[in-house]
Amino acid sequence: QVQLVESGGGLVQAGWSLRLSCAASGIIFSIYHMGWYRQAPGKQRELVATITSGGSTNYADSVKGRFTVARDNAKNTVYLQMNTLRPEDTAVYYCHAVRNAGPVVQEYWGQGTQVTVSS
Repeated sequence: QVQLVESGGGLVQAGWSLRLSCAASGIIFSIYHMGWYRQAPGKQRELVATITSGGSTNYADSVKGRFTVARDNAKNTVYLQMNTLRPEDTAVYYCHAVRNAGPVVQEYWGQGTQVTVSS
């Protein structure tokens, strides 16, 4: 059974930092591309950051320079370090795992963790 379990969310003030973690089980973590997405109330889910199985990273323009995604394959965990948080970063943050297995795309989502940034 595949599980992606996020942790580290919470309520912080603007300008503070948080680090989210996503622990994966039931998959060969090292071969999956990992990502963080977020969904604010009334808005569509949007990409925040991704990290490929090879370690290449990509960020949404809104978080570049403030957020850093990293992975530890030995711990089957992907992280999102969020600095200089803003009220507009308030959302539920979801962990995502994906890989192309021939004609099939295998992907999984975590249950989400709430991040609330007060002004």
